Amino acid sequence: MNVLTRTVVNIARSFITNYTPANKFHVIGNYGLNYGIQGSLVGKMRESLTNTFQAFEQIRYRTTLMQMHKRGAPYKKARKSKNPFNGQPFAKGVILKTVVKKPKKPNSANRKCVIVKLSTGKEMTAYVPGIGHNLQEHNMVLCRVGRLQDTPGVKIKCVRGKYDLPHVKKN
Repeated sequence: MNVLTRTVVNIARSFITNYTPANKFHVIGNYGLNYGIQGSLVGKMRESLTNTFQAFEQIRYRTTLMQMHKRGAPYKKARKSKNPFNGQPFAKGVILKTVVKKPKKPNSANRKCVIVKLSTGKEMTAYVPGIGHNLQEHNMVLCRVGRLQDTPGVKIKCVRGKYDLPHVKKN
């Protein structure tokens, strides 16, 4: 740890731990429960510094496994789910329109897609996998989560062999 970081950490630690009534911003003793503007500012500053340096302590200073277990990991955040069906694996949909989409730069084969009104209420573009399909307006399809990497905006795929979308024909 470099000198500047160590200095900042030491100042913040001394501010948090050595919080005495003689401090000129300390107004709790003078006004009882009425903190005033300065008192609430100092309290919030102290609280935010405590939360910030808790993460630094776990990373920088060699905490034991038991300390980390008790304290938890405040610097980890849960990732937001990218599922467009609100956590469901499949959704039924009615086809509004069949479209042909062009993929991004190195690829050139057109992708057969459909615009679907899902049972969740969303309208999305779904990819129809395999060779050939007979989908038209008002047909029913089952959609699953699965992004089409080279085509922007296509985040779901149709399931073959369910409802009005048959399996791929053998030659």
